Amino acid sequence: MTITRRQFGALTLGTLALPAFARAQTVGGVRIGTQTYSFRELPRTPGGDATAPIIEAMKACGLSDCELWSPQIEPAAPGGRGRSADEIRQAREALRTWRVSTPLQHFDAIKQAFVKAGMTIYAFNYSFGNDFTDDEIDRGFIIARALGAEIITASTNLTVARRVVPFAERHRMIMAVHNHSNTSDPNEFATPESFAAALAMSKYFKINLDIGHFAAANYDPVAYLREHHADITNLHIKDRKRNQGDNTPWGTGDTPIREVLGLLKRERWPIRAFVEYEYRGDAGAVEEVKKCTAFMKAALA
Repeated sequence: MTITRRQFGALTLGTLALPAFARAQTVGGVRIGTQTYSFRELPRTPGGDATAPIIEAMKACGLSDCELWSPQIEPAAPGGRGRSADEIRQAREALRTWRVSTPLQHFDAIKQAFVKAGMTIYAFNYSFGNDFTDDEIDRGFIIARALGAEIITASTNLTVARRVVPFAERHRMIMAVHNHSNTSDPNEFATPESFAAALAMSKYFKINLDIGHFAAANYDPVAYLREHHADITNLHIKDRKRNQGDNTPWGTGDTPIREVLGLLKRERWPIRAFVEYEYRGDAGAVEEVKKCTAFMKAALA
């Protein structure tokens, strides 16, 4: 196929006209982005959710790919201490009703807001809990599809994961389990053995490896990534100290962030690296995520 000089000029100008954040999605061959939990402190749009603030924050950070944390698009949880058991129960039931009955057009509108901004929702972080009904589990996959997400990520446990199996298989959608560092409870996802148990449950189960939590639990993220990369969808990049240590500014903890990113760059595995800002920064979420993003880019340069 040939193109004219005018067509070439239009294509070039179209590329140049793209905002910087839309061109910053891959660095060193590695797809980068953020878990939107990083922006949890940002206020919602009055009377709405956090969609618009997240998009503006991602623009400011030069990121266009994300894992969308479900509470940011759900009704705000009632605040305040001292709520009665009945008030807590009513709030939980209201959230359940919202999840299973909200028209799918609502979630498509969220998707379209990201698309209009040149962004993608790679994963929907919808963490299946012990109190989820079957309808709530099923609805998570339906919402994920409406948002345009390719996968679901979930902080859950082995007991609940077994309940999720038929839904993941019915919807033919990956559910990637997310780890924390609680190695004392065998029902929690924290150890290589717990990951292996999830992978054995369904071909639709994969791993969302949080390298900070993995290091805090005294495991080696580099070795695990090298051995199990085919079962890992995306990484949460953060820094923590070993022996259940605190979250720290990147480069000051024990998590081998540079080594992990270097391995992704060398091997070209299709595993996304998402910033998860969780340490106590002093500059606000957007500025701290900018710092983390700059750290990743430098490591991948």
